[in-house]
Amino acid sequence: MAPPDVRYADREGASIAWSALGDGPVDLLLILGGLSNLEHVWEEPGLARWFERLAGFSRLLLMDRRGVGLSDAVTGTMTLDDETADVLAVLDAAGSERAVLLGYAWGGPVAIHTAALHPERVYALLLYAAVATGRVATDDFAHSWEDADREPEIAQTLAQWGTGAPLEQVAPSRADDEHLRAWMARLARLSSSPGAMRRLWESTNAYDARPDLPALRVPTLILHRTGDRAVDVRHSRDLAERIAGARYVELPGEDNLPSVGDTEALVAEIEEFLTGSRRRSIERALLTIVVTDIVGSTTRAAELGDRAWRDLLAAHHAIVRREIERYDGQEVKSLGDGFLIAFGGARATGLEIRVGLHTGECEIIGDDVGGMAVHIAARIAELAGPGEIWASGTAFGTVVGSGLRFEMRGSTPLKGVPGEWPVMRLVG
Repeated sequence: MAPPDVRYADREGASIAWSALGDGPVDLLLILGGLSNLEHVWEEPGLARWFERLAGFSRLLLMDRRGVGLSDAVTGTMTLDDETADVLAVLDAAGSERAVLLGYAWGGPVAIHTAALHPERVYALLLYAAVATGRVATDDFAHSWEDADREPEIAQTLAQWGTGAPLEQVAPSRADDEHLRAWMARLARLSSSPGAMRRLWESTNAYDARPDLPALRVPTLILHRTGDRAVDVRHSRDLAERIAGARYVELPGEDNLPSVGDTEALVAEIEEFLTGSRRRSIERALLTIVVTDIVGSTTRAAELGDRAWRDLLAAHHAIVRREIERYDGQEVKSLGDGFLIAFGGARATGLEIRVGLHTGECEIIGDDVGGMAVHIAARIAELAGPGEIWASGTAFGTVVGSGLRFEMRGSTPLKGVPGEWPVMRLVG
């Protein structure tokens, strides 16, 4: 699914960036915190997949809040009323009469305030790892709050702005993932400059939606992971106590970023809340095995030299792994200059790749995959030429009706595999 086009809503001369994905029966507007850029968010495969999953049962609306990403900068002090007016402007531009609001982290106060003031425009309220206020709690978290000097914390955050430093808090299980760190660092830079973020925080740190909580009259679902390192779970526990009739679901895990950790559990809870059912996760023993191989790798390595070849190979591996993650595949193992993966494939600039696909029964051995199906996929890859994708008849059968076009190449024996096998080449 391609990233959606970015559009703009006008609110008293200010432009608010938004986009839409999917065509489900209910509109779902995601309100993020201070890090957002409607183009760059799609560069993180896990987050793109999370968006696509939500769009499977809704029309997903995304927006960059005022002062963030592709929306206009903040020129004065922002209030919750200003942010609510921006949300309504986006809904109007999208032709949405009523929508579900999903407030994530610091998007929580905006979602809460909008739902309380305009229940005629809000079908339901979803809060994930959300807060109601920027104020700091005392030890008696649920009932006692105090203003605190946050300047040291803000100064430290801004000093590390654009470095990916928050990864240890928002996605500790992926703290050693340099690709994710680089993505997060660039997201911060594309969200705003440090100075612009300071001006925005001067407004948002004063937000307090707690007075709105007793007024909420829309169905509400609150989600949080117990060990969240970025947003204390007690924020959500407090919200659950204060919002009448709210459903509260606490999930295991320490990651805050919704696309890291058990993403499916989060999506399933949202889907069930909005639709009354959830898709069942399927354990697969029947897999599509993909084997990739770089054409002429030995010759290319000799031409480039060891150091240049290692750099090019690293770039190739990074691109392949990104596509595997995006399309929910599994990297079984790296095969030197190729990959054994469970569904996925990519081509890196400057290298010619050949790919073989086969669908069949596999042996699941821990994180590894074995069996005859793997050998068949490898043999089919050997038949492919530079830039070609070849498939077995069984792999072809799984994509009939998808719009992919294959050219039949007859039947052929495969080394070490009994019988002859029908094979075909992907042509479009």
